[in-house]
Parts: sequence; C-alpha cells; structure tokens
Amino acid sequence: MAKPLVAVVGRPNVGKSTLFNKVVGKRIAIVEDTPGVTRDRIYGDATWLEYNFALVDTGGIEPARDDVISVQMRRQAELAIETADVIVFLVDGREGITAADAEVAEMLRRSRKPVVLGVNKVDHVKYADSVYDFYELGIGAPVALSAEQGLGIGDLLDEVVSYFEKNPEDEHPEVTNIAHDCKRYRGNNAGRNRHTFHLWRTRLYAC
Repeated sequence: MAKPLVAVVGRPNVGKSTLFNKVVGKRIAIVEDTPGVTRDRIYGDATWLEYNFALVDTGGIEPARDDVISVQMRRQAELAIETADVIVFLVDGREGITAADAEVAEMLRRSRKPVVLGVNKVDHVKYADSVYDFYELGIGAPVALSAEQGLGIGDLLDEVVSYFEKNPEDEHPEVTNIAHDCKRYRGNNAGRNRHTFHLWRTRLYAC
C-alpha cells in the first residue's frame, strides 16, 4: 500500500519549512525569515506512531499577487493539494487571521480534502487566546503549536494520522497505549491560563 501524502500549505512566513524539518527529522527545507524562500515542492519521509507517510513542503500562497514567482508558487501548492491525502494548513498565531489566510481556507474547502489547522508560533501564553480566533476560518478545531520549539507537534500529527487508512495488521496496542499516555500531557487545552501553559511545555518534553 502506498504511503499517505501530507501537504503543508499556508501563506508565506508562517513556519511551514520549520515544521517540515521538525517532522522529517532533518534540515531539508531552507528556513529563513523571508517570505518566498521555498518556491518548489520539497518532499521528505516521516513516521508518527505506527504510520509512515510522505510529507511535502510548499511555497507560500499569496492569492492577491499575480507576479510570475507568486503564480508559480501558488501553482506548486495547488498541485500538492491535489495529490495530498491530508493537508496541514499552517497559520501564524502571533499575527492572527489575515485576508490571505481566509482565501487559502476557501481554496482548501473547495478541495474537499481532510484539513488539519495548525496555529504556529504559539510559544508563550500571551499568544494562546488568539488560537480560538482561527475557528472563524471554518476549517475545524485549531491545534496550537510552536514548530521552532517543538511544542504541540505531537497533537498536530495525532490529528493528521487519524485520517489515514487503518491497517489491522499494523496495530500494536502496547505502543498505542504508551502514545496515548504521552498524548494526554501534550498541549491539551494549552494556554488557557499560565498554569496550563506551563504544564503543556514541561510535560511535552517529558514525553
């Protein structure tokens, strides 16, 4: 059976390449604080729990721009969306919802593919309340994370693999139980107050 394909999409400079590198476990995608660094699709292999899958990083989608580079990057992202089994829609929790986020969300709804909404750069309690604002995109429940610091990525991947086809022969209850015990301590209800945010950080690393 072919490995599922997961595409990471979003507007420029929301941390897609940082998340991609964290999940695949090595620095493949170039990471800079400059929009437009990633222009083509970049592929890598990843594993979470008992699931192996392919991950593709895409250039930032800027629906309002029509220059040659932006159009090319948008087309590359569209191709990744068309071929993906699951899509990770990454947004910036510090900046909040932008017009570009809303347009990308509409594009993803039209794709009719499973979408997991990740709110990145939530590395401090002061950004936590902004996570709930992203319900307005109509994509589903947002997952708070900080790709740079490795926070909340497990919760994001739990949502991603929940859309994969289950293979009974690959089920390992003892592994699943350990993962479940770990999952309880990773970012659940993170950021609702300083106490829960502190527990989110410390318990994530404990797992």
